[in-house]
Amino acid sequence: MSKKLEGKRIAFLATDMVEQVELTEPWKAVRDEGAKVELVSLEEGKIQGFNHYDKGDMFGVDRVVEEASASDYDALVIPGGVGNPDTMRTDENAVAFVRDFFEQGKPVGVICHGPWMLVEAGVVRGRKVTSWPSLQTDIRNAGGEWVDKEVVVDQGLVTSRKPDDLPAFNEKIVEEFCEGRHEEQAEKAQNAVHADATPK
Repeated sequence: MSKKLEGKRIAFLATDMVEQVELTEPWKAVRDEGAKVELVSLEEGKIQGFNHYDKGDMFGVDRVVEEASASDYDALVIPGGVGNPDTMRTDENAVAFVRDFFEQGKPVGVICHGPWMLVEAGVVRGRKVTSWPSLQTDIRNAGGEWVDKEVVVDQGLVTSRKPDDLPAFNEKIVEEFCEGRHEEQAEKAQNAVHADATPK
């Protein structure tokens, strides 16, 4: 039986304090469909997973984001956990890595607090997005439309709110990653970047 994501290469962008289940469950979902999966992070070595506020397992980093390129991958997943995206959004290489996926029109899956990276990358404007509820003001301030649904799909961008949404999230990322490049994703990214660059 052929697997839906055979031949696809998927990047997972995460660092310490990643919500463990939001890393491991989507990882398993795409790998089970034949994708090659790599953990991209800020530094070499291992990152510390968390189960909410409790330490979980350690995960080996495959590539440092400074040396990674969106061109090397077919899709991106950004798990949540409060500390994980909050740390990554201060790293210019991580932010540029995320923005490049949008500018290349490649599908992206983001859950929980992960959309902070989308806000920082300037790719939320004009997009319909969900997230952990505490991010809704940040998303609206960045020009996005925040909705309270278990999974939202907007031209290759898949977002979900929390671990309970993982079954729906995993199903949709497999579907969107299988479809591949979304031209509208690239167009929306370009429009968002240009809008943010326009003097107010």
